[in-house]
Amino acid sequence: MVLRGVERRVHRFPDLAAASDALADRLIASATEAVEARDRFRLVISGGRTPLGLYTLLAGTYRQRMPWRSTELFFADERCVSPRRDESNYGAAWRTFLSKVPLPRARLHRMRGELRPISEGARRYAKIVGPLPDLAHGDAPRFDVVLLGIGLDGHTASLFPGQPSLRESSAPVVAVPRAGQPPEVPRLTLTLPALSSARAVWFLVAGDDKVEPLSKIFGTTDSALPAARVRPPTPSEWFLDAAAARGIPASARV
Repeated sequence: MVLRGVERRVHRFPDLAAASDALADRLIASATEAVEARDRFRLVISGGRTPLGLYTLLAGTYRQRMPWRSTELFFADERCVSPRRDESNYGAAWRTFLSKVPLPRARLHRMRGELRPISEGARRYAKIVGPLPDLAHGDAPRFDVVLLGIGLDGHTASLFPGQPSLRESSAPVVAVPRAGQPPEVPRLTLTLPALSSARAVWFLVAGDDKVEPLSKIFGTTDSALPAARVRPPTPSEWFLDAAAARGIPASARV
């Protein structure tokens, strides 16, 4: 499904489990293609509860199919806490699947949210990510796949509505001193240009509480919500369960 005038495609599933399974299968295919073409698969993952089922699949059913040793993994954002804290995106990902798969540690790039000042964590991660490519002039995208979700306010990664971080146009990573939603701890986040520097951007969204933000994101071609402002060179793809998909307006077409 493509919304008129907007570079997005929607995939509907009966529940989150089915959406996660489809996304995992698609991820394996993209990873295999990337390794065959470029010898490396560069993946960006996100935190939150929604992708945990997907990560469990990657550590279980799909573990043997994923080219882990040719994968390079990044984080879209991080809470500025110890990686041992429950709030840590890295900590949750490590417990759920990273500790269970043969991803080379040298290719696992976590954001160091525990560093102080938090700007130091942003500086160090920006060095890892490197300068952003100029896609308009033919540079290759920095990442192969970016996996994202959305919050109740339409935020994605740790880019919250109305915050200065949305105006960043060149830095790949910024510190976010105040989060827009709980847990209200400082964050590190990839910026809109960094998230958009991907061959593919996929959103995994589930639940009745996402109907309102989705209706705003898909209801206009110029939504100001952060999730609507991630604009990769190819259409972003949205994997939705039936509850969340009720937020897609009738103006959408197949």
